[in-house]
Amino acid sequence: MAHEIIFHHYWTSPFSEKVRLVFGIKDIAWKSVEIPNMMPKPDLLPLTGGYRKTPVMQIGADIYCDTQIIIRELERRFPTPPLFDRDAGLPFGLGFWCDRIFFMATVGVVFGEIGDSVPESFRKDRAAMSGGTFSTEALKANAPFAYDQFRAHTAFVADQLADGRAFVRGNAVSMDDLQAHMNFWFLKSAVPHILAKILAEFPAVTAWYDRVSAFRHGKHTEMAARDALAVAAAATSEAKEKADPNDPTGLKPGTAVAVSADDYGRDPIAGDVVFADRHEIAIRRTDKQVGEVVVHFPRAGFNVVRT
Repeated sequence: MAHEIIFHHYWTSPFSEKVRLVFGIKDIAWKSVEIPNMMPKPDLLPLTGGYRKTPVMQIGADIYCDTQIIIRELERRFPTPPLFDRDAGLPFGLGFWCDRIFFMATVGVVFGEIGDSVPESFRKDRAAMSGGTFSTEALKANAPFAYDQFRAHTAFVADQLADGRAFVRGNAVSMDDLQAHMNFWFLKSAVPHILAKILAEFPAVTAWYDRVSAFRHGKHTEMAARDALAVAAAATSEAKEKADPNDPTGLKPGTAVAVSADDYGRDPIAGDVVFADRHEIAIRRTDKQVGEVVVHFPRAGFNVVRT
């Protein structure tokens, strides 16, 4: 049985926007389940086993966590038009620049500007998520450095576009564009006047941003969270057990593990390995609300420990 794509997200999430553009480029129909932008997330955690970051993609009883593995799966299921040419590896490496180094500069600019207006509940949530603090004073003090870094990262994109190409790799949109686009989208959504000021120096980036944004989000319809849980409860995972003889830690189907992000939102998710290869690990777990599901994570950027 073919299952529809259910996307658990909120509309102001920059990481979700990266995936929504994939839906647009590939003209994918999807169900939208809007989740809170902070804990608690009572209708998400039964699916993920504790993973609290956004977004999450659900296909039946298969749950995909992190944009890296979500986009891999979408490319596998919907190969046309392709997001990758001959280079299918380094675009994901580029994602680590965009999702971490560039993103932290963007966060610094955004919250250095609007930190005073952020609700206390959000501050506490993000402090718990990062394992640190959410200090408005520190963010304001850091804002000039963050602004400087955002401009420097923007210059990387501008230099790539300097020969007049339409997109980062040439005349066709690719995964590289989506990786870089996310931070500009976040800044424009939160503090558009700041982005306009920065991009005044980079007209080619402005034109490129508009071209990428024009792909929009595909065709979506709203779905209630309880209905998504019911889909998972009624479905059976498509994941197949498979051992990787080259796995450096000797993981095999049935090995009990805990998987956690290595940057922030490090909540461990426990389960038994279904398969683990160089790009992905899938673990089987059971929840009283949804029954048996398989949760998929990338290997890059995630820790796996035996339990």
